[in-house]
Amino acid sequence: MPYYVFGVKPFAQLEQLGQCATFPEASVQARALRAAEPPAGRRIKIIFADDPLAAEDLLLQVRPAPPDGDD
Repeated sequence: MPYYVFGVKPFAQLEQLGQCATFPEASVQARALRAAEPPAGRRIKIIFADDPLAAEDLLLQVRPAPPDGDD
């Protein structure tokens, strides 16, 4: 399964920016994208998935908040 690099804009607008075979490649690409442009409301995310559609689905899932304190 490949690693996908996505730009996440406000209101969950996703833009696929790249696809890499290994995590180190994806990490280098994501760092370069983060450094190249100022944060104008867009975050760069790396996701591991079967295909781009599955990656988008994973990015759009709402995750529960972590427990507070020593719970």
